[in-house]
Amino acid sequence: MANLGIVIPAAGQGKRMGAGCNKQFLQLKGQPILIHAVRVFQMSDYVSEIVIVGAENDLALIKELVDHYKLDKVVSVCQGGAQRQDSVRSGVLALSPAIQRVVVHDGARPLLTLKDFHRFLQEAEGFSAAIMGIQVKDTIKQVNNSGIVTDTLPRELLRAVQTPQIFERNKLEEAHMRAASVGYYGTDDASLLEWIGYPVQMIEGSLENIKVTTPEDLWLSERILAMREK
Repeated sequence: MANLGIVIPAAGQGKRMGAGCNKQFLQLKGQPILIHAVRVFQMSDYVSEIVIVGAENDLALIKELVDHYKLDKVVSVCQGGAQRQDSVRSGVLALSPAIQRVVVHDGARPLLTLKDFHRFLQEAEGFSAAIMGIQVKDTIKQVNNSGIVTDTLPRELLRAVQTPQIFERNKLEEAHMRAASVGYYGTDDASLLEWIGYPVQMIEGSLENIKVTTPEDLWLSERILAMREK
């Protein structure tokens, strides 16, 4: 399980946050969201390398934060692409050849705990691709372009997908390269492996492992961290 490489895509602009800056730099309990997201992997004995992928204008700041918070497992801060998928591909290529299993985790998902990460790794053993997700609570309906309901999907078979997601590196690289060659974009990295026919295992996630997308998410993240401190 050791010798994992972590890719943290952090190049999104976070327009829904309305903060006027990359949401990963917003403060959460006195530290940038991105630092919360990276630190769990810095603490894990299973992780050998971390690559952070950022927007061109943010690279200098990310490097300053890496130095300031002494994140010595970060081996590269590289420039992202036009889409998240392009950024992940760049991050994977920045890992050393020794890394054979890759974990992808959102830079705006700061509440993953070390305990949940290690449980995820344990349950992902033996699978070439595994992702974290939680069962949906609401009834999900499919609609057409006019807003007319066309189907009610079976809730017990649906999951809201989170990160981390873990992959055998050769399969992840194959999926990304084949997608890039034909201009195919998936909704996440797992969807690329699904697209070329590789099985992906779903592993139960955590309700607290939220992605910070809106101001309400930031408020909720602060409440969750405050509860953990108690």
